[in-house]
Amino acid sequence: MKEKLVFATNNAHKLKEVSTILGNNIEFLSLDDINCHSDIPETADTLEGNALLKSRFIHSNYGMNCFSDDTGLEVEVLNGAPGVYSARYAGENHDSEANMLKLLHNMKGLTNRNARFRTVISLILNEKEYLFEGIVNGKITAERQGYSGFGYDPIFIPEGYDKTFAELGDEIKNKISHRAQAVHKLCKFLTSIQ
Repeated sequence: MKEKLVFATNNAHKLKEVSTILGNNIEFLSLDDINCHSDIPETADTLEGNALLKSRFIHSNYGMNCFSDDTGLEVEVLNGAPGVYSARYAGENHDSEANMLKLLHNMKGLTNRNARFRTVISLILNEKEYLFEGIVNGKITAERQGYSGFGYDPIFIPEGYDKTFAELGDEIKNKISHRAQAVHKLCKFLTSIQ
């Protein structure tokens, strides 16, 4: 029997991406599917902390096995910023375009463009908590390139490639991304305990 898990997100892009990566291995439910319309707090100062807050909220309020993620873009020359504040770097509106423009502005004239995307997944399964991490290193471009993907994809070139995530497209991104790595670790773990 397939494992049923709640994925604690309202982000349609994340739902689609994770669904594509997991395929038919795991049946997961969205927050909509369990009728959760709460604004789950993300008040921790680490990715791990935010991922745990979200999964613990679902587990304690709905009593279901679940997982959640938090992702950040960590730029070396900016001491890891925007990091845990990636989604609201330019303000609380979660405006991807404004976030990208602010980051490009803050990096204007800087030669060190090294950055990494990091995803942490928190899984609560049968009352136990587990963490899985995925990291992809790369560089920040000087300007926007490409239109697919979401978030900072148009300004991030993953290591080993000469195109941004937005130019590479979903098929390649879903094989190499930080979220893909973390989701594959989650999937491998779930398969190993069945």
